[in-house]
Amino acid sequence: MEKNKKGIGLTTQIFIALILGVVFGYIFPTYGQALKPVGDTFIRMIKMIVVPLIFSSLIMGIAGTGDFKKLGRLGAKAIIWFEVATTLALFVGLAVANIFQPGAGVAIATGADVSSAAAAATKTIDMTQMLVNIVPTNVVDAMGRGDMLQIILFSTFFGVAAAGMGEKGKPVVTLAISVAEIMFKFTWYVMKLAPIGVFALIAFTVGKFGLGMLIPLAKLIGSLYFALVLFITLLLACASVIIRMNFFQLLRAIKEPILIAFSTASSEAALPIAMEKLEKFGVPKHIVTFVLPTGYTFNLDGSTLYSALAVIFIAQVYHIDFPLSTQMLMLVTLMMSTKGIAAVPGASLIVIAGTAAAFGLPVEGIGIILGVDRILDMARTACNLIGNCVAAVVVARWENELPDEVLQVAYTKNYDD
Repeated sequence: MEKNKKGIGLTTQIFIALILGVVFGYIFPTYGQALKPVGDTFIRMIKMIVVPLIFSSLIMGIAGTGDFKKLGRLGAKAIIWFEVATTLALFVGLAVANIFQPGAGVAIATGADVSSAAAAATKTIDMTQMLVNIVPTNVVDAMGRGDMLQIILFSTFFGVAAAGMGEKGKPVVTLAISVAEIMFKFTWYVMKLAPIGVFALIAFTVGKFGLGMLIPLAKLIGSLYFALVLFITLLLACASVIIRMNFFQLLRAIKEPILIAFSTASSEAALPIAMEKLEKFGVPKHIVTFVLPTGYTFNLDGSTLYSALAVIFIAQVYHIDFPLSTQMLMLVTLMMSTKGIAAVPGASLIVIAGTAAAFGLPVEGIGIILGVDRILDMARTACNLIGNCVAAVVVARWENELPDEVLQVAYTKNYDD
């Protein structure tokens, strides 16, 4: 990104827009709701960047490296870290739900959307079919739908094939490099509109749902936000001990995409800018382009934590005894069911509904949290982003591709541009 030499930085602009959006939506709810098309337009502008950026970056990273053994090693290390992080997320969600009892005292009739809950209960995720669906039958269709897992698989094979062609494949690799650089420049242009998009999205959310809706479920919201902050703190502490680096400097570097993820509740909206910030931090491009998209499929820490907390919340609302032994079995179920479902619409809702039904809990309990789901989604989306950025840095350090001298330079950089 080019430096913003005049005026306040983009991160500050986004934060101000976030605050002003809340105030505007609260004072002028009708006008706030009318701003929804503005926010939706910004999200669509971001999403149109994601597919060509991921496709070109993966080809560039894989073919540019040309080391397939290294690629396999990257994948193995990434998956190991993903599993460690999501397991930690599940246990933190479990602990916070049991200690703070967010479902205690919540009236069952509070805004319960029974029809939506019932609809979610009728849907199931067939894990076998999901694995089959990873392979695209039509890559153009996969790109049109934004099916990230299918795009990643195709791009990986394409990059391997391009590298295997040697000299004949170089023109395609060169083209991919050019496309990736153009998309990063494209991102820079679009991000100039981020404060407007954030203002509109937050104004719409507050204008439509109001701040009064937060009161009955304040304990659930507070519990989730506390759990996510606790998880991120523990994750950063563990990572810092293992690979000996100051991860709070990383948070400083990615504060802009964190704000984007939080305010838009969209992982895709924050992905391009997160990739650029990580590269500026010093993480090699081939690691960023491999770990980050893969993590958005297999390492949804915030969503995983939320699923565990929500299931126990439902049990507490209905005063159903849910012993620790059953909760541990629930964690194993969620550990498997939350992997690779990012492309499924309403995946978190379906996972929670399916898990609740499997353990004899009333699925209608989901209707209670639907009214504040947007507020919850903002926090878990930001957590998903932080978790995947940490994963990229951890893998880079494990591969010895982010040495101490590079980090020392990264710590002194100005990322607010």
